[in-house]
Amino acid sequence: MAKKNRFEKVYTQGSIDVMEIWIDTETGVNYLYHQVGYSGGLTPLLDKDGKPVVTFRDGFELEKTN
Repeated sequence: MAKKNRFEKVYTQGSIDVMEIWIDTETGVNYLYHQVGYSGGLTPLLDKDGKPVVTFRDGFELEKTN
């Protein structure tokens, strides 16, 4: 049985100065990965209210809290 990857890359830009967006397939949270040369960093993407950006895929839906 094939194991599903936890993270899915949905966007990429650049080759030396790299920006990527990854989605955690278990939580739906979007992350921004930025790399320049040999250094890089990962951070969650936040909306205007400071809450994580969540993408719903493949029938996946989180319980929303207000």
